[in-house]
Amino acid sequence: MKPLSRITPATIDVLSVLTVSAGPTWGLAVIKQSGRPAGSVYPILERLETSGWVTSSWEHDDERTGPRRRFYELTAEGATAARSAIAGFRARATTVVTA
Repeated sequence: MKPLSRITPATIDVLSVLTVSAGPTWGLAVIKQSGRPAGSVYPILERLETSGWVTSSWEHDDERTGPRRRFYELTAEGATAARSAIAGFRARATTVVTA
């Protein structure tokens, strides 16, 4: 797993959604729960997957109509790194606000 080169507030929002999910999460659900636009979320998910923080898989439901859905899930190392990144980001934000 590679460290992320930048961690933005949008990245923290996506990681927060993934850390509270009880399993693979549909990309559109990440968008809705994070409140971020698809144009931000999908590139973040791709960057997280390329870095080894997240894995993804396509839905295999022959009975469902419509386009296939892609599901995302933090890896074990990614979950640990995500919790650390979220905590660090919030600590820095708190320090800036109180300073």
